Amino acid sequence: MATENKNLSAYDKTTIPNAKEFRFGIVVSEWNDTITEGLYNGALEALVDCGALTDNILRWNVPGTYELTYGCKKMLNTQKVDAVIAIGSVIRGETSHFDFVCSAAAQGIKDLNVAYDTPVIFCVLTDNTLQQAIDRSGGKHGNKGAEAAIAAIKMAALGV
Repeated sequence: MATENKNLSAYDKTTIPNAKEFRFGIVVSEWNDTITEGLYNGALEALVDCGALTDNILRWNVPGTYELTYGCKKMLNTQKVDAVIAIGSVIRGETSHFDFVCSAAAQGIKDLNVAYDTPVIFCVLTDNTLQQAIDRSGGKHGNKGAEAAIAAIKMAALGV
């Protein structure tokens, strides 16, 4: 496993631009909310740790991961943000639904990055088990939300 014995949320603040002047949007899926709340909290903590002001962090919820693309697009069209983080969690089940949702979410976020000048960060866990999702949303492998926040800061800085 690629993340075996690695904390995914470790970062060196000295290599990250100060986020004080940036405005961030975070669109969070309500599906698998225990996981997505953990990811959101990791992203929020990392943004604030790197200088972002809480008043400059906007959160919107959408029902599921499939709806992230629309939520992010709506945010890009109606809010002044320097980067958007799309947070979701899809856990494999017994049907091919997992494959369709994961593929659509990845393609949709990619399409937003091509169509807009504001970066949209893909923070969607696509795990085989609930335990894998727990491990990556604040568990033994750290928090992919924090990792997404660092990516958002770095990408926002490219637009300056």
